[in-house]
Amino acid sequence: MAPSMESQQQDQQIPLEGAINGNASVNNIIPVALSDDEVPQKSRVTVVGSGNWGSVAAKLIASNTINFNSFHDEVRMWVFEETLPSGEKLSEVINRTNENVKYLPGIKLGQNVVADPDLEHAVKDANMLVFVTPHQFMEGICKRLVGKIRKDAQAISLIKGMEVKREGPCMISTLISEILGINCCVLCGANIANEIAVEKFSEATVGYRENKEIAEKWVRLFNTPYFMVSSVQDVEGVELCGTLKNVVALAAGFVDGLDMGNNTKAAIMRIGLREMKAFSKLLFPSVKDNTFFESCGVADLITTCLGGRNRKCADAFARNGGKRSFDELEAEMLQGQKLQGVSTAKEVYEVLSHRGLLQLFPLFSTVHEICSGRLAPSAIVEYTEHSARLPLLEGSAHLN
Repeated sequence: MAPSMESQQQDQQIPLEGAINGNASVNNIIPVALSDDEVPQKSRVTVVGSGNWGSVAAKLIASNTINFNSFHDEVRMWVFEETLPSGEKLSEVINRTNENVKYLPGIKLGQNVVADPDLEHAVKDANMLVFVTPHQFMEGICKRLVGKIRKDAQAISLIKGMEVKREGPCMISTLISEILGINCCVLCGANIANEIAVEKFSEATVGYRENKEIAEKWVRLFNTPYFMVSSVQDVEGVELCGTLKNVVALAAGFVDGLDMGNNTKAAIMRIGLREMKAFSKLLFPSVKDNTFFESCGVADLITTCLGGRNRKCADAFARNGGKRSFDELEAEMLQGQKLQGVSTAKEVYEVLSHRGLLQLFPLFSTVHEICSGRLAPSAIVEYTEHSARLPLLEGSAHLN
C-alpha cells in the first residue's frame, strides 16, 4: 500500500520530551538532544543506469528525497559516458542542464540529481541502490561493484530480463544478491517512461522476499501523487511478469505489422498471459496467482502490447517481412535504447528447449523462431485449409 500522509509526517518527526513523557501541553514540549547512536541515519540513494527509464526513476526518487528527512537530498545517477554530437560529455550536459538530453529530452530531473560517469564513485556511501540498465549488462556491472558498496546496502531492480546459465535461468534480482551479497527487491508495472516523465498517472508493484519494512521504504521512495506504488511478497512473480511481457509484446507487434486487427491482438495477449503464468510457475512454484492481477502483471502486459518499444520494433519487423534485423531496427528507431524482448525470447526458448517443453509454449517458441529468422512474421497465427488457429491452442489444456 502507498504510505499515508500520516506515515509521511511520522517519517519527518523528531522525538520531543513532552510527547515522550505523555504530557500533551505544547508549552512543556522541549526538544530532546539525541546522541550520535540515537540519531536516525539518513539513507543515500544511487541510481545505477541513466537511460530513458533510469532517468525517470531518478526524477521520481529525487522528488521524494528532498522532502523526507530520512533520505539525503542528493540522488546520484551513474551515467555510461557518451560523447554527444556537440562534442560534450553526456554526464556534463546532464549536470549543466538538469536534463538527460539524449534519453529523456525536455524533462527536468530535479536539481538534486547528480550525474556521475564513475560507477564506483557513484555508489560510494549509498545504502539504497536502484539498478535500471539493460539486463545483458548486469553481470559485468555487479562484478565491478564487488567490495565497492556498503555492507548494509539494499538494492532494487527495475530491470526486465533474466540470465540463462548452464545450471539454469537466473533472475536479475538473484544475480544481484548472489554477486553482491545484498538483499534485492524488484519494481515492475505498467510504466511507459515518457508518460511518467510528464506526470501522467501510473502504478507499479514492489516485490519483496521477507522484509516488508524494507519494501515499504522502497514504496515511500518511489511513490508520488502520479506514481502509485504497492508491494507484494513475491519477488519472482513480479520480476517474471516484467520480463515475459516483452516477449508477448513482440507477438502483438507482429500482429499489428500484419494488420491482423484487434481481435487477433487481444487473443495473442490472453494467450501470452497464460504462457507467462505457466512459465513462471514452472520455474518458481511459489509464484502467486494474484501477482498477475497487480500492475506488474496484466496491466504491464496491456500497456506494453499497446505502446512499448518491443511492440513498435516488432511492428516494423513484420511490415518489412522480416528482412530487416532487430539490431538494425533498434539502432534506427530507439536512439540508443535497447530492446529486451528479443534477447528474453531467446533465453526463454533455451530454457524450454533444455526441458523439452517447447510444444507446451508455442507462442513463446514461435516468437523466438520469428525473431531468429526461422519463421516468417505471419507464423504468429497459422492458417489451415479449414480454419485459423493460434499456436497455443495445441497445448493450452496442459497449462492450468
